[in-house]
Amino acid sequence: MGKKNIHIVGSGLAGSEAAFWLAEHGIHVEIHEMRPIKMTEAHHSGECAELVCSNSLKSKSPSSAPGMLKAEMIRMGSLILKSAEDSAVAGGEALTVDRVQFSKYITEKLKNHPNITFVNEEVSAPEFGAPTIIATGPLTSDSLSSWIAKSTGEGDLYFYDAIAPIVSADSIDPEKSFLANRYDKGGESAYINCPMNKEEYEAFIDALIAAEKVPPKNFEKENFFQGCQPIEAIAAGGRESLRFGPMKPVGLTDPKTGRRPWACVQLRSENIAKTAYNIVGFQTKLKYSEQSRVFKMIPALKNVEFLRLGSIHRNTYVCGPKVLNPDLSLKSRSNIFLAGQITGVEGYVESSACGLLAAFFAYQRVMGAAYTPPPLNTALGALLSHITGSEPNYYQPSNIHFGLFNPILFTGVTGLKRDDLRQKMSEQTIENFGQWWTTQDSVIAPSAKQ
Repeated sequence: MGKKNIHIVGSGLAGSEAAFWLAEHGIHVEIHEMRPIKMTEAHHSGECAELVCSNSLKSKSPSSAPGMLKAEMIRMGSLILKSAEDSAVAGGEALTVDRVQFSKYITEKLKNHPNITFVNEEVSAPEFGAPTIIATGPLTSDSLSSWIAKSTGEGDLYFYDAIAPIVSADSIDPEKSFLANRYDKGGESAYINCPMNKEEYEAFIDALIAAEKVPPKNFEKENFFQGCQPIEAIAAGGRESLRFGPMKPVGLTDPKTGRRPWACVQLRSENIAKTAYNIVGFQTKLKYSEQSRVFKMIPALKNVEFLRLGSIHRNTYVCGPKVLNPDLSLKSRSNIFLAGQITGVEGYVESSACGLLAAFFAYQRVMGAAYTPPPLNTALGALLSHITGSEPNYYQPSNIHFGLFNPILFTGVTGLKRDDLRQKMSEQTIENFGQWWTTQDSVIAPSAKQ
């Protein structure tokens, strides 16, 4: 019986993770990487898994959402996390690495693997006649972006993230907010409204305009369409502009005063469980520390916990829930799988985790095994559910956070305070994943021995 073949386009974090996992399980992998023949605006080398931004892979705490995801990835045999462990430098609670040693370790592992072949070329149309994983990251080449756009529908490929912050539901002050839809339309109240009086609004505007912004990278042109305007740019257009934009109070009555607020910030639920809320219209280029400081001036958000902070930056990604099957393959071309940031995940660890998922699903496909995803009460399952099961109209890239988990899927957590709830959930995700992965081991093990 001949070896099975899978092509991978891109040797970033997701592509490297997918390639190594498949190769370790008896699949012949052909990696197509255009660097260093053709460089992106952000990369500096042809090394695999080059870290172009931070050198931190987030929290090591097992009770944090990133820690929960890492534990499951380690169980699957993550190359990325093995390299991070080998190249770790002091970083407190964060898993921080020597970026040169980190990439070198991964490059050597991949290039010396007997089941991996490298091809240095730019792929414009990945039509190899065999299952293919596209893992080209946020700076996918123009030619491949065009191919993806044609394959998914031009309106479903995005080149800029306009990301608003997400906050934890249980950290919003219920005494300083109220549930209501504008003009009471739509039946069940879908929005948490955070009213502000004139003095609060004026102070907020002053702080917002003066706050320090993130300068654009040299490959990011500050040319945003209207729906993508940073909130601070709207505010700079006039002190009343936000009251006629994302903070407009019309159609809302504060039940505590019986009057319309001077301004009002609306929060929209991010998930069915309503554990996380999006600050509507608050996409921003403020520095993270400034976001936390300024947005906490909104009375109902004074003690809020940010699950994700806002941003606007260059990022090629698809609307996963609209164009991807549950196994990360394209609905229009089921032999093509997507992995990493191009699916709509944010962060090094999340991209790597997505690479593992795509590799596992592609492996199931070529081996003729049934599609069996990780359960929703695991970190990988929750991340996958976000990518493929979110509401398409509101889909935005996301990192791993507790807002992606539905507490109803966990036992014995009703009535627990936040820290106790999360501790309980973290313990159960490890157990849940372990039980599921054990059932997969019996299917995977035979091929690993080839």
